Amino acid sequence: MTTAPVLDATEGDLLLAADLSFSVSVEGREMSGTLTGSGSDLHLRVSDPYLLGGSGTEPARALARELAVRGIRLRVSADRPLVTLGASRTTFLQRRVTGSPHIRVASLAAALRLVRLRRARPGRTPLVPPPTPFPLLPTLLRRPRRPRLTHDPDGGGYPRLVMAPSAHPREDERQPEFLLTDRTTIGSDSSCDIVLPSLDPLHAEVRRSEGDEFVLLSLCSGSGVLVHGAVVHTEALLRTGTRMQLGPWTLTYVREEYADHGRPYGGRIGGELGRQRPQPPWQDVAAGS
Repeated sequence: MTTAPVLDATEGDLLLAADLSFSVSVEGREMSGTLTGSGSDLHLRVSDPYLLGGSGTEPARALARELAVRGIRLRVSADRPLVTLGASRTTFLQRRVTGSPHIRVASLAAALRLVRLRRARPGRTPLVPPPTPFPLLPTLLRRPRRPRLTHDPDGGGYPRLVMAPSAHPREDERQPEFLLTDRTTIGSDSSCDIVLPSLDPLHAEVRRSEGDEFVLLSLCSGSGVLVHGAVVHTEALLRTGTRMQLGPWTLTYVREEYADHGRPYGGRIGGELGRQRPQPPWQDVAAGS
């Protein structure tokens, strides 16, 4: 086997000369070939392209990308031309077939042959699960799920206020949570349900309404109660994720989606922008229960 060194390199494009003969044996199958070329064109001829298949397309795409960066084209052929790696940008159809702008398949017959080579190497990715059978008859024949209401007259969904973390929280630090009842008072007085220093003795209150909604009431003057940065002068309806600021303290209202009336029928059915059928008013559900 002989090979010639690189002759010149200018602005990232390599000018080279190569004359290489090789022979490999894998799994009892042999392949011989030659690599020849000069300038920026190389030609790889193989006796049996079988051993070229089965490794997937990612290595070929990576090699083609590297060759294109260096301005080199590598033509691969067996008894007839198969593919060119490192080609200049190919057509849209070629890119759809190869998944790379730098791979050009010589012909339709060559494309079919390359596909057969990939299929000739079973078991190359044993950890990949089998494909889903088509058509999906079990899925299509399944009865659609009937969503349940989120109205919960018993105040379910673990409604609570969660304290925002400090500026430099410890790794094992857990944020305090305050479970909400029908009436939860917040202030600096020791008689409040949630005692926070630096607040008015009775600063704010969270009440559960007749419609099973939790409402924040401001009981102080000025801008001592804010929701998402806006001052609350009287009251504000709470939904999961509502951020409230009480003096120097920041708390977030959280309620599980299955009981949060802001999420009809148990949550994000169809995604955040999905169209959801409105559920009956809570009073109608409570009257019929």
